Amino acid sequence: MANPLEYVNAHPKETKRMLGISYQDLQQFIGQAKQRHQDIQIQKEQSETRLIAKGGGRKASLSHAEQIILTLTYLRQHLTFQMLGLLFDVSESTAHNIFNDWLPIFHDLLPESLFAQLQDRDSDWALAQEVLEQHELIIDSSEQERERPTGSKEQETYYSGYKKTHI
Repeated sequence: MANPLEYVNAHPKETKRMLGISYQDLQQFIGQAKQRHQDIQIQKEQSETRLIAKGGGRKASLSHAEQIILTLTYLRQHLTFQMLGLLFDVSESTAHNIFNDWLPIFHDLLPESLFAQLQDRDSDWALAQEVLEQHELIIDSSEQERERPTGSKEQETYYSGYKKTHI
């Protein structure tokens, strides 16, 4: 499978369709996100005592830019972590961990939604509601089965008795 970062670099005009931002904005965002990630790592190192020597441990299989594109792909396309793992040639759990590592950084760097920005201003909030009432909202609410724990003790914590699949 083609590396998504290589594809984006080879086809910059397709970046907006794939990730929701232009190629120039993506490059700028990658630089900002890398810097923020480094700042967080420095803060962690200062506050924690090291058990493993610096440079030890397993190296990341994806570069920072690839990890950022993985997160943007999830936010834009809503693929499962299994599909992201296949696309980026990592395991499902690695894709999940990468997404959850970068999401707080994205919250710091990206602006809040329009609703979050307008929530404190009553006059602007009323105007936004008025504009939205003129549009129709479509929501895909189709259910998908979720992978459940296999151990009976683990299953008990998630059991609600609501939906049962009978064969």
